[in-house]
Amino acid sequence: MSQSENRSKDSWMRKAAYLYIDGFKNMGRLGKMLWIIILIKLFVFFVVLKLFFFPNYLNTNFETEQERADHVTNELIDVINKNK
Repeated sequence: MSQSENRSKDSWMRKAAYLYIDGFKNMGRLGKMLWIIILIKLFVFFVVLKLFFFPNYLNTNFETEQERADHVTNELIDVINKNK
């Protein structure tokens, strides 16, 4: 990439970042509180629930990649056969 392309891309990303930063700074107290609640909920959904309710079944029950691949293949074949 040339320097002019880097500058235009950089300035586009900076403009987008400043747009959101400035919007958050100028937002009212209620809006900020709602965004904080949304971010906390997303954290709970993607981190806490993943850790406690969706363990890595394949890594804990199978030693090698081949065993994992065979298990997934067999499960998919079973699902296809049940739907026939």
